[in-house]
Amino acid sequence: MAPSPSTTSDAPTTTPAGRATVGLYPVLMGAVILLNALLFAAGWIAGWWQPHAHSLQVIAAVSQVNLLFAILPRQHWMVNLVSALATRAPVSWPHALRRRLAQYYQVGGLHIGGAVSGTLWYLLYALLLAPAWTDGEFGYDDVSMGLAVLVLAVLVTICVLASPSFRTEHHDVFEASHRFGTWAVLLLAWANALVLAHSQTPVRGFGAALATSPVVWMLAVSTGLAVWPWLLLRRVAISVETPSTHAAIVRLDDRRVPPVGTTRPISRHPLFGWHPFACVPAAEGESGYRMVVSRAGGWTSDFIDDPPSHVWVRGVPTAGVANAKRLFRRVLYVATGSGVGPILGHLLTDTQGARLVWVTKAPRATYGDDLVDEIERAQPEAVIWNTTERGKPDVLEVAERAYLATGADAVICVANKPVTDRVVGGFERRGIPAFGPIWDS
Repeated sequence: MAPSPSTTSDAPTTTPAGRATVGLYPVLMGAVILLNALLFAAGWIAGWWQPHAHSLQVIAAVSQVNLLFAILPRQHWMVNLVSALATRAPVSWPHALRRRLAQYYQVGGLHIGGAVSGTLWYLLYALLLAPAWTDGEFGYDDVSMGLAVLVLAVLVTICVLASPSFRTEHHDVFEASHRFGTWAVLLLAWANALVLAHSQTPVRGFGAALATSPVVWMLAVSTGLAVWPWLLLRRVAISVETPSTHAAIVRLDDRRVPPVGTTRPISRHPLFGWHPFACVPAAEGESGYRMVVSRAGGWTSDFIDDPPSHVWVRGVPTAGVANAKRLFRRVLYVATGSGVGPILGHLLTDTQGARLVWVTKAPRATYGDDLVDEIERAQPEAVIWNTTERGKPDVLEVAERAYLATGADAVICVANKPVTDRVVGGFERRGIPAFGPIWDS
């Protein structure tokens, strides 16, 4: 018999219906854009933004600060640091505070805010350079103008291709534009920094101009952050089991076993086609770790139909959304289909503080008896809804019943976007902490 909610839960279970809590993602994005807007307005009123050397250097520095701010939240180690700090809070802390801390995975709002703001500052930089470019005399300003236009064109292209609709339909193009676009921006920005430093040589030495330029130092940090994950690029042997045409269980023969609750991207080619998957502990008696790959597009279809013998990995495993469970005593996991993958590590290792609702088509025929047996041993009270036999349910309704029965104090949902939005929004409107992927760019 499941324990009563009142004995294990510190979250409200009968809160009147209301609005869902505003996520941290739009708050962070809006804060970055607002701060930049205030800085622009203050500079405009003070008359700072003029087409002279000092203003241009300040604008270039502000733009680079924003672009550096956009890079940081996408660093694997930074995501892990934020996750570790946010989830250290004990469950005795106020519920509202833990609820907000559990949204640590939404730091992508800083990425978007920084990228958009940095692009707009670069636009201002180019506009102020334009009069000098049209004076009819060739000089360093003409070269800087040309480089600025190129940087601006690449930044705008990256932003456009990162739109949610395009990213969903053309993931590989989005990924390539982000990677190679970022590298192109860094190279062009370095070229512009060298040109500007050389233009100061009548007044000071070239080395001194570089050493005293804040843009150069920020470029150095940005470049280091962009290069770092690729220094950890490795090729790992794998074995693949395909219990069905829809799914593959991948075992990575790697001595460096990732922590539970992390994901990492894998690829068949080191420069293209990177796709993240959750890291699942190896089955008993096996080494390495596992991933669950389901058919969801061209890349995954090719992987299942023609599995490789090795894959590439880079960077370090990154903390996922499900680590929010550390901030609560008991969590209800809601998954549909292969959404069970990102929470599988937690389900197999945390048998006391977690419960599962898994809505999927023919689980044993799709994912194999071994994996389903493993889940049922770890989660004997799990609700596994076989849609082949029972039809498609209202996932929110099934999850609400399980929530009341298990006495959970938070919900983590991993499903497709419509289902995740409905489940997370439905619980949030009842005042119950609920979390799920946000599909940010």
